Amino acid sequence: MRRYGKHTDEDDIRQRPNRKGTRPRTTIRPKHEDAVEGMVLTVDRGRLTCLVDDRIVTAMKARELGRKAAVVGDRVSIVGDLSGERDTLARIVRIGERSSVLRRTADDDDPYERVVVANADQLAIVTALADPEPRPRLIDRCLVAAYDGGLSPLLVLTKSDLAPPDALLEMYGALGVPYVVTTRDEFVDGVAAERVHEHLKGRTTAFVGHSGVGKTTLVNALVPPERRRTTGVVNAVTGRGRHTTTSALALPLNDKEGGWVIDTPGVRSFGLHHVDPSRVILAFPELVPGTENCPRACSHDEQDCALDAWVAEGHADPARLVSLRRLLSTRERREGD
Repeated sequence: MRRYGKHTDEDDIRQRPNRKGTRPRTTIRPKHEDAVEGMVLTVDRGRLTCLVDDRIVTAMKARELGRKAAVVGDRVSIVGDLSGERDTLARIVRIGERSSVLRRTADDDDPYERVVVANADQLAIVTALADPEPRPRLIDRCLVAAYDGGLSPLLVLTKSDLAPPDALLEMYGALGVPYVVTTRDEFVDGVAAERVHEHLKGRTTAFVGHSGVGKTTLVNALVPPERRRTTGVVNAVTGRGRHTTTSALALPLNDKEGGWVIDTPGVRSFGLHHVDPSRVILAFPELVPGTENCPRACSHDEQDCALDAWVAEGHADPARLVSLRRLLSTRERREGD
């Protein structure tokens, strides 16, 4: 083996040849100072559809981003062909800092988290009151994901002409979640969209819900006709809807106030393996001061939790503590329980 002295000349050091060409290897990455900002509208098999100014541009992730993936709602920096013409392809070289993240896992035992949507500030949880039957545990899980990810929840109850909403509204009343109740007829004549639209103005709202609840139908009523998506029907035997939405898609609202809706695929499970329980309680600001005397790593649902005394002293509504503990316990229960 060749050894070098203290005063080795650089010319004496051998360099490993680059098999792919004559250019020397380097760890210095280009700064891409000419990159243009855009927003990811949808992702399909490695191709990302982005909005750049008023143009739709197809792009792919640059190699230097490694495993970091862009998702719907991300603000990205793009270089290359930004004309938006057919068969052109640009590159995403940077992904901006996210203000919020909606995440889920396949189930509570799966450590691999999936980022569904980025930079949304509201989560509309759409559920039918009948056909298919409502699933409160799934609603609870969506609420936990919203609180953990920094999104404000909105409850949208559909098909109230088939079943009354009273039981669900009573269950979530202590949470103070805003809600909209609609009927099937109101979906047809546009009244449902008008009511929901009042909660969407100037905001970016992600829509979630299991198949068959009318989620995509509602989204279609909120966006321009040329942007509408295919919808399906509920299976009369299983009571489940058919997945017609297979990927998340950001769509502009049908107005001039700059709002966006993000339609997501129907879900049948919503794993919470990634959730930090300490973030969920932030949605209950009147309970946060009561945790100062909690034991270390308190789950807020155990015998020595200081929240019991805090509430008993009249600092908060007992129903709020019950709601918090119900949400925190969702990881121990399956959605169909």
